[in-house]
Amino acid sequence: MALQAPKGTKDVTPQESYKWQYIEGLVREICGKYGFRETRTPVIEHTELFLRGVGDTTDIVQKEMYTFEDKGGRSVTLKPEGTAGVVRMFVENKLFNEPQPTKMYYLYCPVFRYEKPQAGRLREHHQFGVEIFGAPRASADAECIGIALELFSRVGVHDLTVHINSIGCPQCRPNYHTALKAYLKEHYGELCDDCKQRYEKNPLRVLDCKVPSCKAVAAQAPVILDYLCGDCRAHMEELEGCLHAMNVEYGIDPHIVRGLDYYTRTVFEIISNHIGSQGTVCGGGRYDGLVEEIGGPAMPGVGFGLGMERLLLVAESQGLAIPAPKPYDLYVAGIGEAARQKGFALAFALRNLGFKVECDHVGRSVKAQFKFADKLGARYVAVLGEDELQKGTVKLKNMATGEETTAELSAAGITGILQ
Repeated sequence: MALQAPKGTKDVTPQESYKWQYIEGLVREICGKYGFRETRTPVIEHTELFLRGVGDTTDIVQKEMYTFEDKGGRSVTLKPEGTAGVVRMFVENKLFNEPQPTKMYYLYCPVFRYEKPQAGRLREHHQFGVEIFGAPRASADAECIGIALELFSRVGVHDLTVHINSIGCPQCRPNYHTALKAYLKEHYGELCDDCKQRYEKNPLRVLDCKVPSCKAVAAQAPVILDYLCGDCRAHMEELEGCLHAMNVEYGIDPHIVRGLDYYTRTVFEIISNHIGSQGTVCGGGRYDGLVEEIGGPAMPGVGFGLGMERLLLVAESQGLAIPAPKPYDLYVAGIGEAARQKGFALAFALRNLGFKVECDHVGRSVKAQFKFADKLGARYVAVLGEDELQKGTVKLKNMATGEETTAELSAAGITGILQ
């Protein structure tokens, strides 16, 4: 049996990679306008980072992490999300000593979750995310939402809805927990086994459960917006004001809590109506206590993450036409060994001048070389044989018009025709 990629993983073939590169180029351009700089963190981290940061009552930690012991007996985990690693990097490198805010993004970020593969969400998928440290104002939250929306707009994704909520802070959340536990106690028998444990440790996690009976209970639960303190309410109002200023339509969804324990105050999701029930294409929020939890100073933070596979899926479902790679400028077809050697040198020289050139590496006949050049989309084919070598010339055929031109057998002689 031939070896296959593990379930829940997917190859990106050379025929598809240009789509990723196109979107990555847009990401870098958009983030650059907002003053974000790229960061890259390891694909593995110490397991404790996610126990402390993500939360030991979350589905990610309880069910989905790829955790193992290395040869030194240390527990390490393939990162299941991007933010915790970026916060660890921020603290370890003492970036909190720099003038704030610090804005950064991550782009090539493989994340791993052992879960049932879904449309656009695989066990290994890739995230683009942004993080802002040291900015307590809700304008930073709105800026994150704006970056995501601009990216979706630039790739042609429409029919999106922005949902926002506030899940309070350590000052006001205990009052909500008390009310929520009192309500859940009345419905304790309807909860799944996991949520019965969450009821004791972190009742907010019950609201994020996907089990139908728990979702039904959560739908009638007390709303956290009714329990916000004055500061959290003011933050929410500021966020709404910023979104209005940006002309962003949004809805308040009191049931959004996100699946990670580090969130405080703002949480948001951007939802597409084109990929079925799993329509969330971007999610994020504020995590004002996470830097301190990881060992740094008190430092506010906010950000989001979105899956690149899911972004491509929803973009293509809406007919996104990503520009194809630039075609070859020239294919050099050699006849005979001497001509092939000269053709190879010619191709190398033209590439150094910035042209996209290919030559024969297989030993095809002239006819087969022309067919291959046509498949590559080459604009011109240069034919080199014994006569051309003796005369110091080369024949160039325009593959679109069929017109043939004779030029000097040198990079300089061909350049004028290719330009």
